[in-house]
Amino acid sequence: MQLLDNIMWHCLTGPHAPYSAGGERARRYAKGFSPIVGFADSAQPDLDSLRAHCEPGEHFYCDGWSGAAPAGWQVDAEATMFRMVWAGGLPAADEGALDARPLGPADAAQALELATLTKPGPFGPRTIELGDYFGVFEGDRLIAMAGERMTAGTLREISGVCTHPGFQGRGLARRLMLTLVRRELQRGETPFLHVMRANEGAHGLYLRMGFRDHVETVVRVVSPV
Repeated sequence: MQLLDNIMWHCLTGPHAPYSAGGERARRYAKGFSPIVGFADSAQPDLDSLRAHCEPGEHFYCDGWSGAAPAGWQVDAEATMFRMVWAGGLPAADEGALDARPLGPADAAQALELATLTKPGPFGPRTIELGDYFGVFEGDRLIAMAGERMTAGTLREISGVCTHPGFQGRGLARRLMLTLVRRELQRGETPFLHVMRANEGAHGLYLRMGFRDHVETVVRVVSPV
């Protein structure tokens, strides 16, 4: 699980390097993807090396460090989140069964709209290109989705889990997640996810589903000034 301790860096310098920008000490997802940055040493982030790869008004999510922001940067928000890893067995095929379909480029606008409304975490118009995303529709309207974002080694993140407020309480997100968990386990991958400490309902659900807490870490939103 060493990769999991600095998953953002290992992802951005590994499988998702083609979707990233930066150097040997800090990298970010390219514009249009999730606004996430990773550092070679997450306890001593080299934010200055990212400045050439940032545009005015951008805000970035990062984790694993605290203390004052370096000169030229500001901390816009700070909280803690749990990084959780799957510890359960293989979900039964019918546990995740529902009328869902893969999301593609034609669904990107609706996916971004749903994520903007429900705020499942950092999300961009191209985020659904980073892995398999599935959505539930009512007619032509996307009402729930979940997919895959970061990856390194055999680790695969489940992310973008959200349901439109008007359709919550039906277990849609849970079933989408179990579909992804089953697919990942069958590929020999280990599912993991992130959830904010303040989101007690989701954290409790994920524990009951079969995830366990790996670490609680500081998460910050930062921006250049």
